[in-house]
Amino acid sequence: MRRGLVAAAIVSLFGAMAPQFAFGDSGAVKVGVLTDMSGTFADMSGSGTVFSVERAIADSGGNVSGKPIKLVVADHQNKADIASSIARKWFSEDGVDVIVNAAGSAVALAVVEMAKTYNKTALVTGALSTRLTNESCSPNSIHYGLDTYALSNGAVQALSQQGVKSWYFIVADYAFGISMQRDSENFIKAAGGTVKGGIRHPLNSSDFSSYLLQAQASNADVIALGSGGSDIVSMIKQAKEFGVGGGSQKLAALALFISDVNSMGVENAQGMNLVEGFYWNYDDGSRGFSKPFYDKFKRMPTVYQAADYSGLRHYLKSALEADWTDGKGIVAQMKKGRIDDFFARGGYIREDGLLVHDLLLARVRKPADIKQPWDYYDILQTIPGDTAFQPLSLSRCEMITGKAAKQ
Repeated sequence: MRRGLVAAAIVSLFGAMAPQFAFGDSGAVKVGVLTDMSGTFADMSGSGTVFSVERAIADSGGNVSGKPIKLVVADHQNKADIASSIARKWFSEDGVDVIVNAAGSAVALAVVEMAKTYNKTALVTGALSTRLTNESCSPNSIHYGLDTYALSNGAVQALSQQGVKSWYFIVADYAFGISMQRDSENFIKAAGGTVKGGIRHPLNSSDFSSYLLQAQASNADVIALGSGGSDIVSMIKQAKEFGVGGGSQKLAALALFISDVNSMGVENAQGMNLVEGFYWNYDDGSRGFSKPFYDKFKRMPTVYQAADYSGLRHYLKSALEADWTDGKGIVAQMKKGRIDDFFARGGYIREDGLLVHDLLLARVRKPADIKQPWDYYDILQTIPGDTAFQPLSLSRCEMITGKAAKQ
């Protein structure tokens, strides 16, 4: 125990000193992709994330001010302790300047803490928890993509407009699912609805029958599913098998993405409304980004994989104006000005580290209405970023609340 306390004290002291020193090799920009290569989020991120990052590096010329851009990749296996260990080694020993993706909220929160400790950068493109820009916000991290507030906001508003009044939740038992339910409940109450209950399931579950039947027995108008990756695919397939969510009772996936729709089959997802941050067939810009991806993988990129590219391009452009070995400094540079590309339309990064950008409300088409591969959505409307994301007035981020307290 004594040795552990001494080691912890050394790490704490070293972390406190971190902003004064440039850890690693300042002769290159070193990018670390820390992602899920074979588990729950592999389709959302995985090898597609690596490809998107490689393209961002190539399209940036492969260097920053004459310094080469180097890439390292690791699989965190959806375990926060493994992610934390890799991030610590990358930042303290291997000269990594920025970690990209960090698929899964528990992983992302661990990486954000390591980036803060060593004054490096966490560019979180593969997680959804609002904790990333609230309780766990950091001057060394940016949440670049989507979060549970924006997803639940769009989903609840859309269903409330259809006359839905009562809800029951089945959510994943970790930061993402818990945030999704909490944020959704706030919107439900504001819309005059009621929550009849909820249940949580562990990550990487295989049998959802008891959860689904319990939700069905609640007689709620909507069974809201707050899970991701292979879990949401399995849950919706099993719901169809058990006849859950048919008739007057709706099934709503609060976080459903194009890779999920493809995996479960359009016949299972048809008619569902969803909020997306990116759709490959939205316009010429999104189609141009997506074609090389499809040529390589024979599937279209997800919102995470689009964010990987867009976010790293913005980081590398900012590195032309700031010292990339100083995590706080380059994050501050990234918060300057606007970002307006195929992904971050009307985008800007706020004080709390959140990328605000326009989102899409979509509906999954019927199989008969699909005319080309992966063209699964009808776009119902564009949701302005300032409307979709949590306003700063509700922030729980110390960088915001502390500043307000001083004023």
